[in-house]
Amino acid sequence: MTTKTNFNCDSRRAFLKTAALGSIATFGTSIFNSDVLAAIENIDSMKITKIEAIRFSDKIRIGGGSGGSGKAEFCWIRLHTDRGIIGTGETYPFSHGELGTLKDYADDIIGRDPRDIDGVWKRLYHNMAMRNAGGADMRIISAINMAQLDILGQASELPLYRLLGGKTRSAIKVYNTTTDYWAINNLKMGPDTEEIVLFLLERGIKAMKIYPFHADGPYITAAEIETGIEWIRKIREVAGNAMDICVDCWGRFDLPGAQRIAKALEPYNILYLEDVMLMNNAQSYAALASETSVPICMSETLATRYEYREFFETGACDVIMYDLTWCGGISEAKKISDMADTYFIPTSPHTCGGPLLWFASIHLCTALPNFLIMESNYWKYTHQYPYFINNVPVPENGIVVPPELPGLGAELQTEIFKNGDAIVETVSEIS
Repeated sequence: MTTKTNFNCDSRRAFLKTAALGSIATFGTSIFNSDVLAAIENIDSMKITKIEAIRFSDKIRIGGGSGGSGKAEFCWIRLHTDRGIIGTGETYPFSHGELGTLKDYADDIIGRDPRDIDGVWKRLYHNMAMRNAGGADMRIISAINMAQLDILGQASELPLYRLLGGKTRSAIKVYNTTTDYWAINNLKMGPDTEEIVLFLLERGIKAMKIYPFHADGPYITAAEIETGIEWIRKIREVAGNAMDICVDCWGRFDLPGAQRIAKALEPYNILYLEDVMLMNNAQSYAALASETSVPICMSETLATRYEYREFFETGACDVIMYDLTWCGGISEAKKISDMADTYFIPTSPHTCGGPLLWFASIHLCTALPNFLIMESNYWKYTHQYPYFINNVPVPENGIVVPPELPGLGAELQTEIFKNGDAIVETVSEIS
């Protein structure tokens, strides 16, 4: 979140010195330019003085396109500091478990220096890992990490991508996730495939994700596979090879089903097949990857480098996808991508959550050397996100760029805090 600070130039330089020192362990020395590295000495510490949980009213209904219920399926946290800087983080799709977890972990956060990104992360991760890391715990640590980095960016007066290594590209190529519940003008794949494809191509978006395979359980019939393949054929008929295709199966099938789906997709040169099985077994994915020419992508539901490690080592995937609000946060996502890069595996982040995930993902993808393509959703950035954020980045000609404001650079809508849409609860505060 963008917040005015009273730092003068000397304070900024001093902050950069210590900020760099406090986060080098997180990102690696190559992240910071020589000016920052030359400046690591004089600044007073910061302290987190208040923690807030923010959920959203169930009365919110956002129209346009489809949008499912139209509700806000995400929650925010805010970390206040004794410097007057406020960092905002986000996770989803629930709030009760996540914000309850924030209360459980508040004593490990309040009073800490928000610049100690790796130290806070490791403390929280160890506490949860000793009690089965994952779920709401992992989602809230991701939100905390985002808020810390938002603080770091604001205090240094730098956009987040600068703290993640600077630009490796000037703009981010996106694909559009196409679903019935986050629809483009209420259009649906199948009956409206041609219209959807042409709508995207007219806007320079030359890749799309679809969900063509459906079955009652993990077994999928030949007829059900053929129905899904018809969607692929129609896209190729309309766009030829001008439209790349990502296929997501949402973990629904078993290994034989996954093998049959991959075999059916091989003639169509798709960009990748995502989460065709649940992601509990790297060996099964390695078996699938070894016998198909279709690139295998996984998985938005994995978290931390510790979970991705076996998939890299066994050759179980060709593309990695993570969600910054689920995988352990922005700094952990950077570590996962750096690990993937040693295997020449590219990154394609998942972004179909809340608006701060969208902002954070754009910043990270700007910095990643092994970036492939990033998810986007027309309904979300056109209808949902502007309800909560003033300055939502919108793709133009198939690309999107990060804001140049400090930190995440998201200008929160003030009205939602006045009209009861945003419900703020103080979790912990230093008096």
